Amino acid sequence: MTDLPLEITLGAADADALSRAAGRVALLLPAEGALVGAAARIDAVTAGAVARVRAGSAWARAKGGEGVEVPAPAGLQAEALHLVKLPAEPTLAEARKAGATIARGLGSAGAEVVMEAGQRPADVATGLWLRAYGFDRYKTPPAVESGAESGAEAGSEAGGKGPVTLRLEGDAKGAQAALDRARAVAGGVTFTRDLVNEPANVLTTTDFARRLSDLRELGVTVQVIEEEELARLGMRALLGVGQGSASPSKVVVMEWKGAKGAPLALVGKGVCFDTGGISLKPAEGMEAMTMDMGGAGTVAGVMRTLALRKAKAHVVGLVGLVENMPDGMAQRPGDVVRSMKGDTIEVINTDAEGRLVLADVLWYAQDRFAPAAMIDLATLTGAVIVALGHENAGIFANDDALATQLLAAAGAEGEGAWRLPLAPAYDAMLKSHVADMRNSVGRPAGSITAAQFLRRFVKDATPWVHIDIAGVATATGDHPYAASKGATGWGVMTLDRLVADQFER
Repeated sequence: MTDLPLEITLGAADADALSRAAGRVALLLPAEGALVGAAARIDAVTAGAVARVRAGSAWARAKGGEGVEVPAPAGLQAEALHLVKLPAEPTLAEARKAGATIARGLGSAGAEVVMEAGQRPADVATGLWLRAYGFDRYKTPPAVESGAESGAEAGSEAGGKGPVTLRLEGDAKGAQAALDRARAVAGGVTFTRDLVNEPANVLTTTDFARRLSDLRELGVTVQVIEEEELARLGMRALLGVGQGSASPSKVVVMEWKGAKGAPLALVGKGVCFDTGGISLKPAEGMEAMTMDMGGAGTVAGVMRTLALRKAKAHVVGLVGLVENMPDGMAQRPGDVVRSMKGDTIEVINTDAEGRLVLADVLWYAQDRFAPAAMIDLATLTGAVIVALGHENAGIFANDDALATQLLAAAGAEGEGAWRLPLAPAYDAMLKSHVADMRNSVGRPAGSITAAQFLRRFVKDATPWVHIDIAGVATATGDHPYAASKGATGWGVMTLDRLVADQFER
């Protein structure tokens, strides 16, 4: 199972212990007002350094969650004193930003963080965990200075981040429970990031299924459906995508039964690598197609979070795992496949493969589980990036109430999402002269027609939301909660909040 990038614990503020602490000492302080408690003691020990920083221009310019650093402060053994501006009653975003600010400078010696119990310590911890994350397992660690052989152990020791203690002042009732929940959510995000960041020669469909099977250790029921059974079920749309690959196509079903009743179904596109198939993608940028299983990665992360926090909800996660390759057995443009639903599909473009995978898994989810609601996630179209950039996922829905609930959850978690339309006029664009529909209609309204295609595999009685995460699944550069480009884990926090707000019993 995936580990978090650093250990965070709670403790009581102790000014004397802070004066002897190695590593970093961080004080989370309101913009102005009298210094009290441990902050006042630290100010005294450092001959007024805290007060001087708060009177300076750098502090005045800092926004909520940002900070000012004092290297090697006199009177402390710490390598740095970090003052972070945080209101007495911060927003979730401010608290997470404060944690991320502290994480940026965190080294192997760790940090002692002094804050009021009302300053949302669990959200500060979330910011710390998310920003401290890094994916460096394939980088050769540097040799240690003593000349000893370099290796994973030495590299981990040299480049790892030390433990953090949140030293709380005031009434800390409920703080540990909140931290435990934050740890579960951050664990789900980290799991998703690790999956999406893995290279395709490591995260094959078989390896992906094995990692999901490990969720059984947390109490998740996991079933891996192999190709023979998929063919018997009639999932010819999904199987057509993977028929050119040496990696076998699979569907993995994960069930967390923390309550009775009809489940929420989460469905994820898991294309472990996408060459485009016979409709081959350009070589430039193709290396990024390791992330085309991002929807399945998010579903996996949500299921892990729900299990870690023992959610009182019934949720099933279903992911279609395939690889889209162009060998002599590969699906061709012009082929016609029959879906599990029974509809026929003309394959215009083999690079519009994700919707073929989702079509069968969506139908199977409804046929088997009769869910109370269904949400799918996919890195489905480049068109959604043209429309929304990298700030928002595209949201499409057949149910206004579910769409509103999802958008509210995304807004509360600070994960960008924007609703786009579905309409019969777009549906008409999917007509084929040889089959019931075609899988691609070209550039106009590309993300909308893809969603309209999926809509055909959703029963009218099933509340459904489709989330196109092509623009938000990975960061192209520095990210508020990620140290470098790579997977963001978008959606784990949103869907966990949606489950907590709407589906827990």
